[in-house]
Amino acid sequence: MKVIKTKAKTIYTKSRIPGVDYGVNQYVGCQFACKYCYAKFICKWKPYGEWGTWVEVKINAPELARKRVYGEVVMSTISDPYQPIERELKLTRRTLEMMNKRNKISILTKSPLVVRDIDLFKLFNEIDVGLTINSFEGKEKQLIEPFTPSQKLRIDALKNLKERGVKNYAFVSPIIPGITDVEEIIRETKDIADYYFFEVLNLKVAGQKFRELLMENFPESYEIMVNDEKFWRFVKELIALIKRLNIRAEGVEVHRRGWELIEVK
Repeated sequence: MKVIKTKAKTIYTKSRIPGVDYGVNQYVGCQFACKYCYAKFICKWKPYGEWGTWVEVKINAPELARKRVYGEVVMSTISDPYQPIERELKLTRRTLEMMNKRNKISILTKSPLVVRDIDLFKLFNEIDVGLTINSFEGKEKQLIEPFTPSQKLRIDALKNLKERGVKNYAFVSPIIPGITDVEEIIRETKDIADYYFFEVLNLKVAGQKFRELLMENFPESYEIMVNDEKFWRFVKELIALIKRLNIRAEGVEVHRRGWELIEVK
């Protein structure tokens, strides 16, 4: 893994995500190297090699985090704030220490390392901490995201957050027909997740290599993703399932010739 140490001019980037004011990325790149990751586009501007082979570390992030901005902040959008290198560098922790605790902050990760910083989370007036859960195990996990922590460890982290009084959410993503078992995820987490957010795979942004991987190894899933009629039938069935299981869902994010957030009421 190539580690590139840099100094940034700012740590707060204006966000285009609806309802979010700033994104914070103290790291760029990710050791988890998920095959579908939407952040791979950043490689066009970072000539370090293929996605997953490098991590850029903004060594002055904690200092920059002192800047007072106001609004909702998301950590992170082009990296995982608790990827393995964080255990040693503690860059995320040091950045959080310096941030304005009056801002609303949302943190998303795939790592149980997140529970290390519960003491800091409790200093924020308003904070949500999410774990990405997608039920990938066995062959699916080995092909799609081989370097990520197990689903069990992620669910255990959600439970830990819940028990220690930190508002949490399950980010169910990417939802791939025939692979992501949404019903099982909800049954395993409904007593420990404060709320859910669902995201159907954005096949276009996942990239050509991932489309080929899906087509070769999961042809039935690929057929649903590329066929309009089958895709929207799948989405309707997903929404019906979420309603039937009666959990709090912020919405279902769908990408199909544009972006759509479908409310689940």
